This record gives sequence, C-alpha cells and structure tokens, in this order.
Amino acid sequence: MRNDLDEVFASQTSWACCADSLATTFDRRRFLKVTAGGIAAAALVPSLALGAAGQYEAMVLSCIDPRLQEPVRNYLAGRTLTGKYSQFVIAGAAVGVVAPAFKDWHKTFWDNLGASIQLHAIEKVIVINHRDCGAAKIAYGEAAVKGTEAETKTHGEALAEFRKQLKERHPKLGAETGIMTLDGKFQPLG
Repeated sequence: MRNDLDEVFASQTSWACCADSLATTFDRRRFLKVTAGGIAAAALVPSLALGAAGQYEAMVLSCIDPRLQEPVRNYLAGRTLTGKYSQFVIAGAAVGVVAPAFKDWHKTFWDNLGASIQLHAIEKVIVINHRDCGAAKIAYGEAAVKGTEAETKTHGEALAEFRKQLKERHPKLGAETGIMTLDGKFQPLG
C-alpha cells in the first residue's frame, strides 16, 4: 500500500529514480518503531541518553587569545587527543583561574571542572598558558612578563598555584602544565 508521500515522490520525474528507496526511508511506522526503541533503550541505560557522557582523557584549560587557538588544537592533535578532551577557554588560562585580579571567574572554572569530571570521567587537566599573554599583564603588571625569564617565572608561579588548588580540590586528578610560544612550541612547567 502506497501512502501520500510515496505518491508525491513517484509523481516527480526528478525523483522517479529513487522514489522507492525514499519511500522506505520515510515510512512513518518504521520511524515510530525505531524512535520508540531508542527511547526505551535510553530509559533502560540512562548514560546512553547523555551524548556527552563517557570516558575522556582530560580537560584542556587554555587562553582566549585568538593567536593560540590553532596552535593549541595542533598540539593536542599531535598528541592524538582529538575528541578525547573537554575544553575550558578563559583569558590567561591558569592566570584567569588563580590571579586575584580575576577572582570573580574562579568559581566558574572550578564548577565547570567538576561537571567535566562528573560527565566525562577525566583523569587530568592539561593547562596551556602562553607567551605574550595580555591577561598576565593585566593580572601581574607589565614588569612581571617583560622578558622571557620574567615571563617564565610569572607563568610558572601561576601554574604552581593552579596545581596546588587542583590537588586540594581534586586530589585524584593529574595535571600537565606549561607555556606555549605563539608558534605552538610547548614547554612543560611544573
């Protein structure tokens, strides 16, 4: 028995070649059976209903700086982490999470990390601060980031404070921390 949809497809000469396969694809009874089956499966196994749930390797904390988006993505892809991490992007990365100048942001990050732990069962946080960071200048002043040595020291201290707070809040989580150059070279710190 053909339904109205079948007749529409069959009557169109441009669709004539594939009307039968389209009619099968759009069969309402089949659609309802498949949908009901999916709903029943989700009710029996609630984790299937949460598309984001699962086991992922890490949460990546990085900076909002547009110059770093591609280098960070490339670095993570080079480590074969594509599709295996959640991400939190905030001005300054660890600086934005620990510097007193950005105190209003701190709770948001820690709450988000808690959600990532719960939803994604992450094992570690990968923190990628970067050189020539405007947020570090805002938080600690120009002198704190003037020159490679001062910049490395300032970011090293922010990353150490981040690791300390992470250990206090989530002692089972690992941490990888470092600083990235604008051309994507990552230097572990801590």
